[in-house]
Amino acid sequence: MSKFQCFLYIVILVLLLNSAQTLCHTKGIKLKRKHHHKQSNVTGTHVSEQPFMQWVKFVGSLNHSVFRTAKNKLFPSRTITVDKNPKSGDFTKIQDAIDSLPFINLVRVVIKVHAGVYTEKVNIPPLKAFITIEGAGADKTIVQWGDTAQTPGARGQPLGTYGSATFAVNSPYFIAKHITFKNTAPIPAPGAIGKQAVAFRISADTATFVGCRFLGAQDTLYDHFGRHYYKDCYIEGSVDFIFGNALSLFEGCHVHAIARLTGAVTAQNRGSILDDTGFSFVKCKVTGSGALYLGRAWGPFSRVVFAYTYMDNIILPKGWYNWGDPNREMTVFYGQYKCTGPGASFAGRVSWSRELTDEEAKPFISLSFIDGSEWIKL
Repeated sequence: MSKFQCFLYIVILVLLLNSAQTLCHTKGIKLKRKHHHKQSNVTGTHVSEQPFMQWVKFVGSLNHSVFRTAKNKLFPSRTITVDKNPKSGDFTKIQDAIDSLPFINLVRVVIKVHAGVYTEKVNIPPLKAFITIEGAGADKTIVQWGDTAQTPGARGQPLGTYGSATFAVNSPYFIAKHITFKNTAPIPAPGAIGKQAVAFRISADTATFVGCRFLGAQDTLYDHFGRHYYKDCYIEGSVDFIFGNALSLFEGCHVHAIARLTGAVTAQNRGSILDDTGFSFVKCKVTGSGALYLGRAWGPFSRVVFAYTYMDNIILPKGWYNWGDPNREMTVFYGQYKCTGPGASFAGRVSWSRELTDEEAKPFISLSFIDGSEWIKL
């Protein structure tokens, strides 16, 4: 490789990495030392919420965006096929198809995965951006594996939750359509240690999921970081089965609990008032078994909103859990807006959650929440 080629690769690498960086929505807004989240008493809560409600009003007035502009590439320059039958596709394994791409991928590549059950662990590395994984239908194309957090890795050490993922994406501008990601580990007994079993982990910015299924039990979908859009997806699990510190919009999704006793839909891990992260569920449906919290405050500034969402009678009246730390009641932001169903009643909710007004709900209920107009074209 010539010196010029080496230099060119370095430049491309820097540009690609910079494209994944985002700026905070709160940049330029003066925030008081007492931070945003919820309240167990009127005085403490209202004082701590003032800066965050300033953010709500500010973002609601924007056309957006204060993020770095996202430049997606939607038209494929190359299509690869994967089929269980070696005579019917370019590859028989998804990972082999991904490995065939250049170390630094800068064009949209569509990997069409034909019907079948693909028992393999898949990882997309950081510099292979612009990959689309397209199945033949979520009920026909299934990728599955069975690692848990305590499964020994290559060096004999436990994989941990992060490493347990059946399918892991670490590069920006990823798209998945009409495919199932599954972790086959059984539902753990209540209080079991090391049984986290991730079906899918997304650790990159600007990812879109359409008509996909995510199947698992504890910690099914690791929505790690970045801006993500889930459209018409099915997500199944028992405890904290949508978790992480991403900024994500779930629209028209079916969230289904398989908890044996008590479970939780979300465990959002926002750790600072400066983190521009949170989960918003719009026009979704929550069903299943067991007694279910809408969310647990994994992070001290955890932020989750449910809007226009149907909730079955499995939802615990309290709705939310403070992770055993009463201090988090002053800093989390948990809200509902015009939800329906027997589990949607706000009457029994914890005092530190909020029933949103029209103005307060506005920043959370459209693609502008994730700056989607820049990079989502469905």
